[in-house]
Amino acid sequence: MSKTQPIAIPPTQLVLITPLIGEPEAFLATLDLALAAGPVAAVIARLEPVDERTAINRVKVLAKAVQARGAALMVDAPVDVVVRGGADGQHLSFDAERLDEAVGRLQPDRMVGVDGLKSRDDAMTCGERGADYVMFGDPIVSRHAEKNGVLPPFHAVVERVAWWAEVFEVPVVGYAPDIDGVATLAGVHADFVALGDAIWKDPEGPAKAVARAVAALAVGATA
Repeated sequence: MSKTQPIAIPPTQLVLITPLIGEPEAFLATLDLALAAGPVAAVIARLEPVDERTAINRVKVLAKAVQARGAALMVDAPVDVVVRGGADGQHLSFDAERLDEAVGRLQPDRMVGVDGLKSRDDAMTCGERGADYVMFGDPIVSRHAEKNGVLPPFHAVVERVAWWAEVFEVPVVGYAPDIDGVATLAGVHADFVALGDAIWKDPEGPAKAVARAVAALAVGATA
């Protein structure tokens, strides 16, 4: 009688959230340094508000650069911009109607991811409505909180990621406000850890920040 083999848990992967992007050409060199420094599963691009045609052209530029490095491009933009710009999917803040539209129009060819989840019920609603991943933690909230001298409770993000990873099959992303949080989220089996300003504002530059984040993922996986 053979022993039962343990279930293999896929390693946690890294996701990068961009700052608010205007002309993408000004950001491409920085982005490429980050993507070249280690394996990055996806980039979530945030765009400054512009007309649809301009947004589509900007997504095309970003998609070419990101996909050339083997990463997926998720865009916080309307569905038409996502499709015509050649992105791999739409990343949106939780809204049931927008989620239904995105799932209906983008799947199965493209992905739909959701953040801005205020409760476990919000997350479960996203899973039930067909989201390809849910993200706990919010970089926008974190930046606002930092300006007021108070960080949101990272421990709550860790707890929700751990709960989701144990119970649900839909992949979960945990947002880490700094690189120190990467190993913690990997240790509770987040499918992905997302980093934003911790990469772009690192005093040693984005390449070294990504390298440290990748190393932290490995540490968390063995914790």
